[in-house]
Amino acid sequence: MGGVRTAGDLVARMQLNRGMRNDAAKQHVAEKLGIPVSDINDPIVMGELREDLKIFRISEGQGTVDGIAAKYNISKLLDLKINCVERFLKNTGMA
Repeated sequence: MGGVRTAGDLVARMQLNRGMRNDAAKQHVAEKLGIPVSDINDPIVMGELREDLKIFRISEGQGTVDGIAAKYNISKLLDLKINCVERFLKNTGMA
């Protein structure tokens, strides 16, 4: 699985933040995304899904979703606390 081209970064976040094993993290991410586990390794499916969910996508001509917006969307989607998102919300008075 390869980072932001598929779902590797999302699976890694679940492993690090929740202490999940790889298979459990993949299953959890797939459920949150509403796709089968087999699709989280497909760069085409994930590319379209990432664009739709605004959780960052690497490609030419990608829409504009900056890093903090993508991380905010990831934190809401996976129900995770991401430190930089929490600090951003606190510093802007949005939290």
